[in-house]
Amino acid sequence: MHESPARRVDAIDWKTWTPVDRATLLFVIRDDEILLIRKKRGLGAGKINGPGGRLEEGETPEQAAIREVTEEVGVRPHTIAPSGELRFQFVDGYSIHVWVFTAGGFEGTLIETDEAIPMWHPVAAIPYDEMWADDRIWVPVMLRGDRFTGRFVFEKDALLDHAMDVTTP
Repeated sequence: MHESPARRVDAIDWKTWTPVDRATLLFVIRDDEILLIRKKRGLGAGKINGPGGRLEEGETPEQAAIREVTEEVGVRPHTIAPSGELRFQFVDGYSIHVWVFTAGGFEGTLIETDEAIPMWHPVAAIPYDEMWADDRIWVPVMLRGDRFTGRFVFEKDALLDHAMDVTTP
């Protein structure tokens, strides 16, 4: 008998959970604006998200976040701070562990690449309707400066269940 995939957060043993991929997101925040991208390819193509991507062998999450921002939008972020961690389980079996960072600034000039179109958005008008469903849950926590750990279950683009732990520094 084939076991059906977990569709609820509490049906997953997160202590032994091992992701297929490990990745990062890094949000540059200046004044009342946040740097977002429209992804051109890969997981979430067409959606708006933060710059980021998969870790390469031997990289720390912070090193990967800096490299990915530079590759995707042409700038090197600085004043980087960890914000949280996200664990995503998809019912098709795919899973990904994402480290989230913020940056207070950057060096260089934003460019569009084969991977992403960069765009500044007012923090008060983040286009959540064009983003992954989980973003409206944890991005406000990140913007408040709180630390978080989130666990999410998706079926394709549909968020089925989630749990969040938030710590105020």
